[in-house]
Amino acid sequence: MSGRAGDEPLAVGSPQQQAVLAMLLLREGRAVPMAELVDGLWGEEPPRTAHRTVLTYVSRLRTVLEPGRRPGESSHVLVSVPGGYALRTEGIEVDSVRFEREAADRNGSVRTVYDRLDRALGRWRGAPLAGVPGPWAQRERDRLEELRSTVREARFGHALDLGRHAQCLPELQAMVAEFPLRERLSELLMVALYRCGRQAEALAVHRAARQALRSELGIAPSASLTEVQRRILTADPRLMVPAEQARAGGGAGPAVTAPAPAPSVRPLPQQLPSDIADFTGRAAAVDAIRAVLDGGGAGQRRAVTVCTVSGTAGVGKTAVAVHVAHALGEAFPDGRLHVDLGAGSTPADPASVLADFLAALGTPSDRIPLGLDQRAALYRTLLADRRVLLVLDNALDAEQIRPLLPGTAGCAVLVTCRSRDLALPGAHRFDLDVPSESEALALLAAIVGSARVAAEPEAARSLVEACGRLPLAVRIAASRLDGRPGRSIASLEQRLRDERARLDELRVGGLAVASAFRLGYEALPADAARAFRLLALSDAPDLPLPVAAALLDADERTAEHLAETLVDAGMLESHAPDRYRYHDLLRLYARHGTEHSDGPAEHEAALVRVAELLIATALRAARAVVPAEPPRAWLRPVRHSGVAFAGAEEVREWFGAEHALLTATVNQLLPWGPQALRTAVELLGVVAVSGHFMGRAHYLEVSRIAGAAAERARVRQDPEYRARALHTRAWLSFLAARHEAAEADLRTALHCATETGSALRHHMSGILLALVLWATDRPEEAERTMREAGRFAGDVQDPDSPAAVAQYVARLYSALGSRKPDVAVMTPLIRTADATGESLTTTEGLQRLGTLLRRPAPDEPPADEP
Repeated sequence: MSGRAGDEPLAVGSPQQQAVLAMLLLREGRAVPMAELVDGLWGEEPPRTAHRTVLTYVSRLRTVLEPGRRPGESSHVLVSVPGGYALRTEGIEVDSVRFEREAADRNGSVRTVYDRLDRALGRWRGAPLAGVPGPWAQRERDRLEELRSTVREARFGHALDLGRHAQCLPELQAMVAEFPLRERLSELLMVALYRCGRQAEALAVHRAARQALRSELGIAPSASLTEVQRRILTADPRLMVPAEQARAGGGAGPAVTAPAPAPSVRPLPQQLPSDIADFTGRAAAVDAIRAVLDGGGAGQRRAVTVCTVSGTAGVGKTAVAVHVAHALGEAFPDGRLHVDLGAGSTPADPASVLADFLAALGTPSDRIPLGLDQRAALYRTLLADRRVLLVLDNALDAEQIRPLLPGTAGCAVLVTCRSRDLALPGAHRFDLDVPSESEALALLAAIVGSARVAAEPEAARSLVEACGRLPLAVRIAASRLDGRPGRSIASLEQRLRDERARLDELRVGGLAVASAFRLGYEALPADAARAFRLLALSDAPDLPLPVAAALLDADERTAEHLAETLVDAGMLESHAPDRYRYHDLLRLYARHGTEHSDGPAEHEAALVRVAELLIATALRAARAVVPAEPPRAWLRPVRHSGVAFAGAEEVREWFGAEHALLTATVNQLLPWGPQALRTAVELLGVVAVSGHFMGRAHYLEVSRIAGAAAERARVRQDPEYRARALHTRAWLSFLAARHEAAEADLRTALHCATETGSALRHHMSGILLALVLWATDRPEEAERTMREAGRFAGDVQDPDSPAAVAQYVARLYSALGSRKPDVAVMTPLIRTADATGESLTTTEGLQRLGTLLRRPAPDEPPADEP
């Protein structure tokens, strides 16, 4: 790290002093607490003299930065603030700060943005913060390197837009070789080669990317990469036309008669739920929100456009937001992202939402950063040159939303929330009140038919008033009528008035809706009423049909019939094929309004059935990728067969779609009894080691759950399952290169194994600890630990333990992407089976290894020999 004052170099001191200066500089004038400086320099184990050392560095830096300052005079540059220090950065230029600002500014023409990105990249001079020590510097280096790669990628895209495919080709080829798993780079290289007349080489890039993704991650290429291949194979003439030429009206002959798409295919996420077929009314609100979001185009905006739609629960906020978003498709050609931040029983974690958004925008799972701030920075970078509409439904508060906001104009955000006090700077606020009488009547007529409403106008008006004109309550009452054509509106209105007079325990904004819910519930057949109660048990945002069947302890055909009965009654939503969800008020009513109908034992059994279904499904997912059985002692038998998969692509899609279901199920089971806790830990273990859980993307989330499971097992005095939960968390930490955390958990797990006498746990956690030690450059200790673990192989609980564990280690190495693992630290069984190490990196090799390991070789030495 270096600095200059005018033309004179600055002596910025020792490496640790440079680290202090860097932390202050990159905070851009904001205060840095003393505790943060200490943590950034030394991490979790600072020396006892840490504070005094930092004071010394600050004093020396003040001398460097203000050489003319007299002794005892207060510093005007590096100033003391309560609890820490701040560096006044007026007149100070920091290359990395200017780089980030230029990289984030995507306003202007393609040529303007290209020049700006090129100028930003020109500020790089070697590795960032070179020679600066400490955990903060390493995190900052990782972040800046990731941002640089993303900016280089974006610059290549703009270069192709400008027709500069030949000029950028050499550098693009080098970057693809450096980052073979970045599919976006491969797409750009394929287009550049194709435009240079090198079609065969372009297709070879696709083959190489497919092989890399398969061998390293066990996944298939993304849809966008496959689409570029298809367009090359079909000689799509639009692929030859740079985007700027297409926009200017140029082309490659008469085959191009309209503006061509961008030269490479980027994911265009379309995540909106289906629009409501019988959407009625709200014309004024819909038009006003559309006008603000459309806003005349990104060129006329100076900041991201944000609209908030607030109102009481059940008033129709989501329906309005989804309806508006569907109508704005042409205004946002780069896609529409959607998330229900309040679905289920736990508000969504912004870090987890960002992981899903980044994946939808084409980020490979192994490139998704771990931290919330780093994810938000990458997310803003990806959105900077796109026009995407974000629909953030059921937001809790501003803190939940802020990391999800884009950083530059072009994108727009539509937020729904109950609170009218949601404070987002510059947001356009819309308060949605209950519909007018005419709108409520129109909704009733859209469901039951205008003829019935016209035949009983007074009764219809009384009915919607009895529902408080709340759309949710009107829909339930209307569904009740729709299923009984011979019933009069007046009779239902009388029933509803009677119910409302005696039930007011569930009130929303002063409007009693419990009466409408009770009326719909009591009209259900007994089996459908039970389904209404049990399906509401899950905290997951929604329920796929197999999970609904598990909750009901029924086959899928019966479960579908019962769920559709609830849909017809307006008590459940079917928002996608074979997927169901509750309005949150109906879920609340199902849980508390009917809480005396079933006992705790039935509720626990239902949740355990779901977990067992998910365990069986995760095992089938693993077998679909690597045909191998898990060690029999890992899991207790489950009675479900699980969901079947045709291959790795379906597995990846399932884990991507159901991660919220998986984590919600584990979280829900932890407070229940011993069987539920053990089932939860087993599910967590199977999911975490599957290799398809977007492990890096959801590392923090799953690690927190594993820690909660371990603590729950400790409280319940269950050392075996505490050890399993800790082992799972250690595995996740190992994948994320957090070796210190992994080692601590594994040593505790081994202590538990000694307490319980579990040979299998000694074997498994010992092997993983050996690999952690090897990764932290302690080979001698690693080999001793591996030999110690080998002593416990072949336990009577699991006769296949050596072979099964060898396969586990092989999959571990494969997941780490290790092409040449040092097999000397692995068990003799693995060394005999395959000394080349190839089996650790390919699916075919794993299958061969699994076959060879079915039985020990005749000359195999005893497991406890060196």
